[in-house]
Amino acid sequence: MSTQVSSPSQNIPVGLAWMVVSGLCFVTVSAIVRSLGSDMSAPQASFLRYMFGLMVFLPFLFRIRHRFRLDATMGLFAMRGFVHSVAIIGWFYAMARIPVSEVTALTFIQPLFTTLGAALFFSEKLRAHRMAALAVGFLGMLVIVRPGFQEISLGTLAQLAAGPLFAASFLFTKRLTQTEDSLVIVAMLSVFCTIGLIPGAILNWRTPTMDELFWLFLVAMLATAGHFMLTQAFRNAPISVVQPLNFLQLVWAALLDVTIFQQAIDPYVIAGGAIIIFSVSYITHREHRAARRLREAPSEPPASGGI
Repeated sequence: MSTQVSSPSQNIPVGLAWMVVSGLCFVTVSAIVRSLGSDMSAPQASFLRYMFGLMVFLPFLFRIRHRFRLDATMGLFAMRGFVHSVAIIGWFYAMARIPVSEVTALTFIQPLFTTLGAALFFSEKLRAHRMAALAVGFLGMLVIVRPGFQEISLGTLAQLAAGPLFAASFLFTKRLTQTEDSLVIVAMLSVFCTIGLIPGAILNWRTPTMDELFWLFLVAMLATAGHFMLTQAFRNAPISVVQPLNFLQLVWAALLDVTIFQQAIDPYVIAGGAIIIFSVSYITHREHRAARRLREAPSEPPASGGI
């Protein structure tokens, strides 16, 4: 039992390194999308990003084609792809119109919606400390948006709407991990996002330039690599240890705004992002402690153990 508890700590430096590099990948993705601007519509840019991602997975999908069935699991894949498609359109729209640091800070609200969704749909207990942390996190969101004190742009609204949709996608993923392999889940997301984004891309289509195709292909590769590295980080170290390093993404995004996009740092965005990160890190830390207590508890009959 002690081996199970202590082994992850032996890889904490590796997990931290994976988390840092993952964050750099995601911030680079944000910088590229921001540089592309709003010349290309969000639905078309989103479609091309996932189409390129799908191309990477095609050989893998061909090898496992015998495992696909038209059943409830395929329905879950489809629903996840639909909500994720709408969310990614909102993210692309926001990234082209508001500072990278603001989009990055508002991205951190997704775990808060995930915690709420888990309580509503998976009957996970929402104890007092979690509710307090959620309230603090949403307070951080209000610090960033400042309703009533400044005009809320369409880009900000798009990113706020994307938050709960990304959370819903994560909850579908949580359900699918009970029966499906992680690589299959990632690959099927590319499949159904590509399909789900086709109508919007057709309605807003214009012939992309070779430069745009190159940069969107790079976005797809970096995003895929970032998700892989994030998985490696969680595999090598406790989530409660590596989660706070997400805040580095906000630091790097603020530096990008200043050095590349010539935009002043908004102290409210940094402060609100820090509040949200604190809230998410606290919730993650409490969940990790609860999971560790379960692992260290005396053995019980199979009916009451496991997740």
